[in-house]
Amino acid sequence: MFKEEIFNKIKGGLATKLQLPEDKPEETIDSNLKALWFTAAGQPKSAEKAAGLPLPDITEQQIKVFHQLVEKRLNNTPLAYITGRQCFMDIELLADNRALIPRKETEILGRKAVDVCTRAALLKQEVKVIDVCCGAGNLALALAHYTPATIVNASDLSQEAVDLTQENIAKLNFGHRVQVTQGDLFSAFETDGFYEKTDLIVCNPPYISSAKVGKIHAEISANEPTLAFDGGMLGINLIQNLIREASKFLTKTGWLLFEVGVGQGRFIMNICENMQEYDKIESVSDNLGNIRVICARKK
Repeated sequence: MFKEEIFNKIKGGLATKLQLPEDKPEETIDSNLKALWFTAAGQPKSAEKAAGLPLPDITEQQIKVFHQLVEKRLNNTPLAYITGRQCFMDIELLADNRALIPRKETEILGRKAVDVCTRAALLKQEVKVIDVCCGAGNLALALAHYTPATIVNASDLSQEAVDLTQENIAKLNFGHRVQVTQGDLFSAFETDGFYEKTDLIVCNPPYISSAKVGKIHAEISANEPTLAFDGGMLGINLIQNLIREASKFLTKTGWLLFEVGVGQGRFIMNICENMQEYDKIESVSDNLGNIRVICARKK
């Protein structure tokens, strides 16, 4: 049987069985199967990268592996955890259950951060960035990739996430410009070497309220680390600490950029305005008009 026939036969039966995650729009039936096919062939790729490529030839044994991977996917194992890959801002990263899977929605924050770093690089040779709650390191590495003047220091509370970030740093050969340390929020940076010396702080914090954590799709709650998305009673516990503590690390006119959940934007902008330490509060919305990124400039 030709590979296209095998692929299409599985695809036809999968359409009614696989519940596609709403928070990963790059995942379709076709891109899921292509990514699994490439993985079975020993060429693991993310859904986004696999989608535009022709199917490679695979052996009979690899076809059996492909069927096993499809079953695993049908049992709600996230695609990125099966393939070990996830694409973020067109950068192929390693992904596994040590960290939250990078989302398309976080690219809104990533693009805004690249813009801030690009403008800062017009005024100085080196742009210093802190990335807290770095997860798989996707924001830190995107900034290093797209803005050559950027030096990033990242941290995460989870040592497992830190280890994964370190592997992504090595994969992309950014060890000279991206460093990662285990620490709770800014604890890894409480030294004179960081106080008032940072041009940009980025953060994709946990912002889902604890009450809603149990109601999210099983593919997320049963597989991805709860630490990465449980934001406490109102979903803003860490965000409040972030806003309060960030200013002592920022240079004058340095920026704090962070992601927020749908419906949280206006309330959190008010918190920033009441801090009296930021002179410009902006937001970036998604295509549906939801505020997803808050930008606060230090006075």
